[in-house]
Amino acid sequence: MSGFSPAFERLGAALAAVVLQQQETLAEFLPREDWSADLTARTYTSGGVTVRVSLLGSYAARERTWLWGWANPQFGDAHPAVAPTLILRAIGERLGITEFTTPEVDLSWYEGPAGHGGELIAMAAGGVLGGSGYIGAGYDGGSAYLHVDDPQAPPAQWDPVPLPRLVANAASLFPHEPRLTLAGLLSHHRVPYRQSDDLTEVTLPGGGTARAHFDGTGRFVDWRAELIAVS
Repeated sequence: MSGFSPAFERLGAALAAVVLQQQETLAEFLPREDWSADLTARTYTSGGVTVRVSLLGSYAARERTWLWGWANPQFGDAHPAVAPTLILRAIGERLGITEFTTPEVDLSWYEGPAGHGGELIAMAAGGVLGGSGYIGAGYDGGSAYLHVDDPQAPPAQWDPVPLPRLVANAASLFPHEPRLTLAGLLSHHRVPYRQSDDLTEVTLPGGGTARAHFDGTGRFVDWRAELIAVS
């Protein structure tokens, strides 16, 4: 396979801004210091903070491939850290997302803005599972990707200020449809909006409106918010 499947691209576009915001929230909560992990116990510890995790998969830097945890002979379907992620494979089968059903995904073709194609698979997988974000845990030769599913890790809160940056960054990673990226973030936070080909009008929580403009090719070009001052 050369290039991601259309189903994966659309899924990534819908989830990318949500995931990027959650990653920023996780980074504020979880120190990135010397770390340890016990996957049988489903724990990851860094800087004195321990969170519950599951194993998504791993990226091999030399081979440039993604290997799902359920396809890794060291783990498999029944491993405690893998079992919570098996819904991804079922969703992949139902929606035709081959990246979620192929045991080892060849990403040697990827030359995009992410560090490697495995990062995008981890993003999409983490977005589907929800939870508190994901962790890239480096090892000699690659990185293992862990999904954080722990109620002590806070969810990202609605904030219109970083929205333009989040949507722009997400669209650079998943350029399939920036309007879908914005809609995904608004829907995640249950913020009402109305969408046309080149304009998304948003009713801001607490009062005020915002307008997101898109050009003729669908690219996100402008965000203008008008807040209601509270006296």
